[in-house]
Amino acid sequence: MSGKQQPRKGDRVSWKSHGAETTGEVEKKITERTEAAGRTVDASDQDPQYQVRSEKSGRRAVHKPQALRRKKDG
Repeated sequence: MSGKQQPRKGDRVSWKSHGAETTGEVEKKITERTEAAGRTVDASDQDPQYQVRSEKSGRRAVHKPQALRRKKDG
């Protein structure tokens, strides 16, 4: 997401996964080092990451905001 526009919980977003576009929903903002989506996430207040859930597979992933694109509903 460009500029200062950060995704928020509940936003519908898309991201690239293994060369294909995946669509899902932002579940939470991560602002500290933690375990999420099966891996260690090294996030901070200055460098947050976002846990998302795929609409198709139901799997969770964690991405930096610049990897996410907001989708329009409908």
